[in-house]
Amino acid sequence: MITSLCPVICTSRMDQTRSFYGRLFGLTVAYATPWYTALARSGERHPTLALLDHTHPALPEAFRTPMRAVRITLDVEDRPEVWERFAADGAVRGGGLRHASLVDPNGVRIDVQVA
Repeated sequence: MITSLCPVICTSRMDQTRSFYGRLFGLTVAYATPWYTALARSGERHPTLALLDHTHPALPEAFRTPMRAVRITLDVEDRPEVWERFAADGAVRGGGLRHASLVDPNGVRIDVQVA
């Protein structure tokens, strides 16, 4: 049984990516080094998302490339200020009023749905 799940984005844009997920989704830094950042929801113990410098030797050499081919689906609260933040960052609403699509600094597509 899974007790937590934390996707890791390999990135060449650590600062921009950390800022993006913090600004738009309220994730905060739970742990950070120059090459790794664990992001968590406020009040949560386990990280929700992690960022890893794509050049770090912890990765096998064949995998040392920034992540690009992934789609992340996130559920968000339906509040006007949430949608305003997304729109300011270039979100495209689709699938009715309860769905939007964003792209993070690495080119990762984020599918946002209202919870």
